[in-house]
Amino acid sequence: MGRKEKFVYNIHTLTYEKVVIPFKTRIWQAFGFFSVVLVTAIALLAVLYTYFPSPREKELLREIDQMSYKYEQLNGQLDMMSKVLANIQERDANVHRAVFGMNPMDQDVWKAGVGGHNPHPELSAFKYSGQAIRSTLEKMDALGLQLSLQSKSLDTIQQLANSQQQMLASIPSIKPVREDKLQKSMNVLSGFGYRIHPVYKVKKFHQGVDFPARIGTAIQATGDGVVAEASWHSGYGQCVRISHGYGYETWYAHMNRFNVRVGEKVKKGQKIGEVGDTGLSTAPHLHYEIHHRGVPINPINFCMDKLTPVEYQSLVNSANTANQSLD
Repeated sequence: MGRKEKFVYNIHTLTYEKVVIPFKTRIWQAFGFFSVVLVTAIALLAVLYTYFPSPREKELLREIDQMSYKYEQLNGQLDMMSKVLANIQERDANVHRAVFGMNPMDQDVWKAGVGGHNPHPELSAFKYSGQAIRSTLEKMDALGLQLSLQSKSLDTIQQLANSQQQMLASIPSIKPVREDKLQKSMNVLSGFGYRIHPVYKVKKFHQGVDFPARIGTAIQATGDGVVAEASWHSGYGQCVRISHGYGYETWYAHMNRFNVRVGEKVKKGQKIGEVGDTGLSTAPHLHYEIHHRGVPINPINFCMDKLTPVEYQSLVNSANTANQSLD
């Protein structure tokens, strides 16, 4: 069947006349119909996508929820790492102050910002997540800077520790002759200061400490250093002089023989020769001196090995008692 035709009754002509719709009117009617259909379809789709997501959308939403949870965990871990690093920095500062006598790191440097006004301009493309990402990246940038600063600080501590270790090994700190090899008690040593000279019988300044021992008894270096002299020295006989650095030198006089040469590096406790009776000496012994920046100082203050504080004080007192030296 074809399309139904419409007729209207004309009261003037008393006849039925066929209704003819203009083409333009039909176009507008069709356009109106399709517009209503289109708007209705869009509205229905919006409702469907909002309240009835597709399986893929559900999957994406679950993934976004998981990413949000992981993102919060990441921020929490960054905060914890920052606190741990701050604790390390505080302990580092205490070590600098207490052990090495240095000023701790400037807190303004430690807490300084990173980058310029906008260190991550690329995040402006992220309308909804850009600010959150920027906040996390700024935490990471600050943490990276602090890690770099702390690493440099620890390098400095290591260098200072190595230097301190080398200094402690170099400064004279043990007796040049083992105590069990001495012929006399440590309490009757001829010490530093004015003494009656055994040959000239006059009061003369004694620049070292005499350690009586049998000829051939081993003599040991009292600190790490380099042999500066190993030869016959007027009045001192066979003599070895060791430069320890840091302004310290040690002298070992009246030796029977020495087994080191000039320029040789020696270690603390290393045998450098044997006790003798050479030069201006009246009995076998080792005359031992310590010089600091060219000035003789009391060696007894550096004989600290295997002594309790009470024993050490007793040794210092006895060595300071005026008596006759052996050279």
